[in-house]
Amino acid sequence: MDNVQPPVLKINGLSGGYSAKRPVLHGIDLEVGRGEMVGLIGLNGAGKSTTMKHILGLMTPQQGEVRVMGKKRDEDPQVYQSAMAFVPESPELYDEMTVMEHLEFTARAYGVSEADFKQRTEKLLDLFRMNEKSTSLSTHLSKGMRQKVMIMCAFVAGPPLYIIDEPFLGLDPLGIRSLLDFMLEMKASGSSILLSSHILSTIENYCDRFIVLHRGQVIAQGTLNELRLQFGESNATLEHMFYSLVQGRD
Repeated sequence: MDNVQPPVLKINGLSGGYSAKRPVLHGIDLEVGRGEMVGLIGLNGAGKSTTMKHILGLMTPQQGEVRVMGKKRDEDPQVYQSAMAFVPESPELYDEMTVMEHLEFTARAYGVSEADFKQRTEKLLDLFRMNEKSTSLSTHLSKGMRQKVMIMCAFVAGPPLYIIDEPFLGLDPLGIRSLLDFMLEMKASGSSILLSSHILSTIENYCDRFIVLHRGQVIAQGTLNELRLQFGESNATLEHMFYSLVQGRD
């Protein structure tokens, strides 16, 4: 009997966008395995956010399919949606709710047990230095602190898959380091992460693999060493290879 589990996220032949006449994505194939952190990189307008919107179920594929935990969204919407948490580029919070109320609201939505909630919130509040702000209304927080609340809400949920879009914007250096270290910890515990970021030098040593999007197509993917092998330079940085790849396509 075949007991091989499907990847947490699998996209086959995805084409889509805001208009059927002018698709943004063209035949995207990618996957994220269990306990894997994958960096999704590309210039502005490459299709990263559109790809994420299709994964989140905010957009319907024109062609191809998206599967999370082996399921398409229309097959089992509850299983599909509850299997992931999203950290957007810009924090979106309820102004009249405190930091702790946001965490409690998220935990209830994901069915997190009281014991897990207590353990996770204590760790996250310490890690992101937000203990003193736990009773503050979100409207009184700085942009960086609001971003930390979004990140903490995602991690308190504890789903199999995290979709994280440009999480470092607004974070101070300690916040960035705390987030990266915690993502590694979540990955080690079996969670999967699809991470979009322009700060290539930061994510180079954290992601297991990288997917390069350009003009709505995957133009390269693999581990850092696999990309170096394709590129023909054994010590090339991710940033150097990325710029050479996209400039060569223009």
